[in-house]
Amino acid sequence: MELKEIVLKLVGNINPAGDASRDGERFENLVTLCDLVEDLVHKIKYVSRSKSSYESSVNKAGTHADKFLKSLKEEL
Repeated sequence: MELKEIVLKLVGNINPAGDASRDGERFENLVTLCDLVEDLVHKIKYVSRSKSSYESSVNKAGTHADKFLKSLKEEL
């Protein structure tokens, strides 16, 4: 099982079913997942600040994080 599958299993179903008896829980799951993604994006944003580092490994991580954030922005 991959990490993504594990996280989604832990969070639970986020897809609304059109059934009030199930959609409250699914909405809460969606909120949980959004909060997690927001926290992760903030961590990636912090790393992206290192893209101009003179240290090669730090620069590599910062550049990768920056490219990811730019592609995410374009996607949205």
